[in-house]
Amino acid sequence: MSVQQYDKIGEAFEGFKSLPLIRYGEVPSFLGTVGNVSGKSVLDLACGTGFYSREFKRRGATDVLGVDISVGMIDAAREIEQRDLLGVRYEVGDVAELRALDRHFDIATGVQCLNYAEDIAAMERMCRNIHRNLMPGGEFFLLAQKPDYRFDCPSLDKYGFRCEPTGEESETGPQVRVTALLDPEPITIVASAPRREVYEECLRAAGFRDVEWVPLQVSDAGIREFGADFWTDLLAHPPLEMLRSRA
Repeated sequence: MSVQQYDKIGEAFEGFKSLPLIRYGEVPSFLGTVGNVSGKSVLDLACGTGFYSREFKRRGATDVLGVDISVGMIDAAREIEQRDLLGVRYEVGDVAELRALDRHFDIATGVQCLNYAEDIAAMERMCRNIHRNLMPGGEFFLLAQKPDYRFDCPSLDKYGFRCEPTGEESETGPQVRVTALLDPEPITIVASAPRREVYEECLRAAGFRDVEWVPLQVSDAGIREFGADFWTDLLAHPPLEMLRSRA
């Protein structure tokens, strides 16, 4: 997928985190799955404007490096860092070409990361690059479009998103158009939704083990804010899923 679609978004990308699906589903689910980062080093891949990078630092991570292929995203992340100095480092980089970094990390994370691989070989290369930058036994946590999400299920509009297939297919899986229903202007991003076995096989080929899928949850705060019935459609057909593995 073209990096230009992210370069032109910039700090507006932060608005995603205010939408119900992200605020009460993705964020608490992903942070809960990653767990305690206190005293650990974190490599945050496809970090965007650095939302999770900053969260990990606030939660006690000793060293956080955010990497993203988009210059616009990294520029926005660095601007936010200058306004609120946390000590997060950022650099522009393509995970498919990720160099051996200056240290091995305890944890690597990737939110909507591997689904941008242009083919299976590229995804496997991404996984190998992540693996070589982790400590032995280090963990990699991924969040992505649920591989077998059914597009004919109830609309996600009330949760802040619209998700639809483009009708095109890549080697890894179908292409998907996701629109964040932000005010005043929605933002649309196109990416692939790789098949479940593609993720698993690429991770294992790169040396990862203990590969485990983790379902999306809705936080107690989300239930209090909107009521349990509001989330019925989302929980019946969650559009996101997490994957954890160990180096």
